Parts: sequence; C-alpha cells; structure tokens
Amino acid sequence: MHPPEKNNALSCKQGPMLPGIHLFPTATLVDDHFHDYCGIFAVYGHPEAAHLAHLGLYALQHRGQESAGIAVSNGCSIVCHKGMGLVNELFNAEVLKGLPGSMAIGHTRYSTAGETELRNAQPLTVSCQKGQVALAHNGNLVNAPSVRRDLEARGDIFQTTSDSEVILHYFARSKQNGIPESLAEALDKVQGAYSLVALFKDSVYGVRDPRGFRPLCLGRLGNGYVLASETCAFDLIDATYLREVEPGEMVILNRSGVTSLRFCPPSPMSQCIFEHVYFSRPDSMVFGRSVLESRETLGRLLAREHPIDADLVVPVPDSGVPAALGFAEESGIPMKPGLIRNHYVGRTFIEPSQANRDLGVKLKLNPVRSLIQGQRVVLVDDSIIRGTTSRKIVRLVRDAGAREVHVRVSCPPTVSPCFYGIDTPTRRELIAATHSVDEIRSYIEADTLGYLSLDGLRRAVGDRDGRYCLACYTANYPTAVQEPLLAFRHRD
Repeated sequence: MHPPEKNNALSCKQGPMLPGIHLFPTATLVDDHFHDYCGIFAVYGHPEAAHLAHLGLYALQHRGQESAGIAVSNGCSIVCHKGMGLVNELFNAEVLKGLPGSMAIGHTRYSTAGETELRNAQPLTVSCQKGQVALAHNGNLVNAPSVRRDLEARGDIFQTTSDSEVILHYFARSKQNGIPESLAEALDKVQGAYSLVALFKDSVYGVRDPRGFRPLCLGRLGNGYVLASETCAFDLIDATYLREVEPGEMVILNRSGVTSLRFCPPSPMSQCIFEHVYFSRPDSMVFGRSVLESRETLGRLLAREHPIDADLVVPVPDSGVPAALGFAEESGIPMKPGLIRNHYVGRTFIEPSQANRDLGVKLKLNPVRSLIQGQRVVLVDDSIIRGTTSRKIVRLVRDAGAREVHVRVSCPPTVSPCFYGIDTPTRRELIAATHSVDEIRSYIEADTLGYLSLDGLRRAVGDRDGRYCLACYTANYPTAVQEPLLAFRHRD
C-alpha cells in the first residue's frame, strides 16, 4: 500500500412459445430489463448532512427502489436509519431531525422479491476495535461464497446474506493500525465490483475497485465534499462535479480536505457499458462521459446499421427515448410519443379473475391510437432481455392500428448474465443466448428486428482502448466467476 498523498488540486404475452422461453406469474409486473443493485451517496463537512444525503438518494432512486438508508456521524458516534421502501417514504422531517451530524453516507437498493429483507438494507454498521463504521456498497463480489465460508469456519457470525458484509469482517480482523491500511487489507481479500462509501466518526471514505466496474464521482459543496454514483445527485444539491474516483483509488474526506491514495496495483479497466445503455440517468456524467450523448449516438448508429422505410419512430419509454431521438434525427423519420408510460404503477398488482393476457404491460404503457393507426412504426428500445415484454409491446402497437412494427434495439443481443452488481436473469432466461435474431423477431411478432452491433456500441461510448466490460454481450468475463455465486447474485 502506498503512503497517503495529498492531492493538491483537491486540497481543500401467451401464444406460441420458443424452446427455452419462460413465462412469469401475472401477479408480478415483470420489468424485462436488467436492474442495478443500488446507488450510493456521501457528504462530508455540511451541517445538514442527513438532509443532503436524503436529496442525493432521491436523485439516485432509479438505481434501487426497495430499501434505503442513511448513516450520520456527529464526530463522536454514528447513527443509522434504514428501512424497506422508497426514499421519500422512509425519510420525513422528523426522521431527518434525529440524524444530526456534518457527515453522512446513504444507500438505495434493488433486490429480487425473495430477498427483500430489512437485514440486507444498507448502510451496514458495525462496532469493532477500530471503532464504529458504516458501509454502503454498489457492486458484487465474485468470490463472496468462498470468502464467506472461510470466515464462518473461523467463527465469524454473519448478520445478513449480503456479500458486502465480508468486507466489514475482514476490516474488523485486520491487524493494521490505521483505517486506510485496514480497509486496503480487507479489499485485498475480495474480488469483483465495488464502489464503496464508508463512514467513520470523523471521516468519509470513497473507494472504487481496481477495474472500475461501477461508477463513483467526487464533488465539492461549499467547504465540504460529496461522493455519488452519478452526477445527477450533485445537480440536485448544487454541488460542483470535480472528477471521477479512479479505479483502484481510495479518497479520504476529513478536516484536511481530500486525501487520495492508491490501495492496489493497476488492473485492466472493465467499466460497465450498461451504465450508458440503460442504468444511469441521461442527465448524468458517468465514466467521464455524458450519458445522454452516448444514448443519442447509439440511436444514430442504429439507424445507419439497420435503416428502414417507415412513417414514425416511437420510443419505448422512458429509457428508449434518447436512442429514439438519435435514430429519428439520423433517419429523418419523425419521432412521436406513441406510447405513454404510467409512472404510478408498483411492482405488483391484483388482477381481475378474467384478466387480459397483457394486463401487466397495459398498466404501464398505453398507445396513442391517433398517432399510430395506419402507420409503419419503428419501436426503439434499449434492450431485449427475455423478450416477453417486447412481444407484448409489439402487440399493443399492432392493436392500436399500426400497419407495420419494426423493432430496433440500441445494444447488441444480451447473451450472458452479469456478476458485477447487476440483477440479471440466468443464461437460460436470456432469449438471445439460445435463439437467433430472426427467431427472436418471430417470437416478439415484429416485422423486422435490428440490434446495434458490438462495434457500434463501443463507438457510441468512445471505447477505443477496451475500457468497458462487454461480458453480457460476449460471455467473456474479465474475472474468474465462481458457480456458487449464483446463490449471491441477487444480493448487494
């Protein structure tokens, strides 16, 4: 571990089925997208730290909607409040009043229904010989099953089923004297994706794994500093974006300002390309690049690779809008809001006994018949995962009177699950893993189907030197992945 160095610059539907395609219970609103596990936020040096953390998490709500938490330090002790639900449901004025302090970290989480448990909500907190610590983690540790077994064999008792907890166990066990050294030693035991914020009684730490899988950025707010998964959180609180936390970097926020150190040797970069395809808000800067710019470029390149004679470009809201805009601009086909999204639908619903076969999608999306009727429509979406939702959307558009429906997807076919902090289906549930593009086109009942090429995707995000992880499109994983990890995949 290198000694800490001051960074002077910062001093301060039913129907014919294809083999391998699985239907899902109609009592659940199946969102046929990948899901990121969480968003993280931290603030140091502000008298209303909890309030700022609340706002930061509100801006990052799209990264996780099932639990949230904030831990605050007043310089002497750490207090944490967390629960199941949305940020604005958990943090009212009274709760925030009970969280005094000038430094705080926050976390908002996504999980699958079977593991939506309060014990897995973050931040995780612990008291050990090094004092109190609270930890919030975005990512997934690929060696979590084996290291957890080792720790349990030594007598460690785990309070959660989250892979994040192993970091705290190793930290508490470290024989190093200092916090940076102990945290670095703990991180040396784990592999995979982690962007972390950690709170101690008098400091805040931000850490990004050596490959930089998940994003983490640093900002300035008055005399203090902030950390967040995305810059949209800075915009809400009027913080100034300074830079990314670099892969393999640990930043320490305390009375001395910002201290930057490298805690591990350099590794090849593996930034998650799906942040630019789908996860991040389009108004964010992620990996040093505008997400909106990336997505519009995805659409433009998609129009070049898969031109079509049509009357109308219709985005699948909300995530398909930027790519649809780029497609429309490049193709000269006008874009119209032919599908309207209902933003007030939860993840589950109770359907009538004589339910419409596509009720789940109809609750979320409604076609504008006056725009679609008699038109040749290009539907632009960011991805097709299982294909079930895409088929229902195509049917909605046809039922609204479309003469033709052409589907364009602003990324390559998704053939592999992710093990680096994304909730993905298993490989057998990924329609592109076992079916050709034409078979998928037939299944979703589209007239034509076109995916953006891998080269096009890389061009759109400016990936000239292989800085992005493409495993979900290539099945080439940048790290070794243990099979038992499947048991952990739906955790933090």
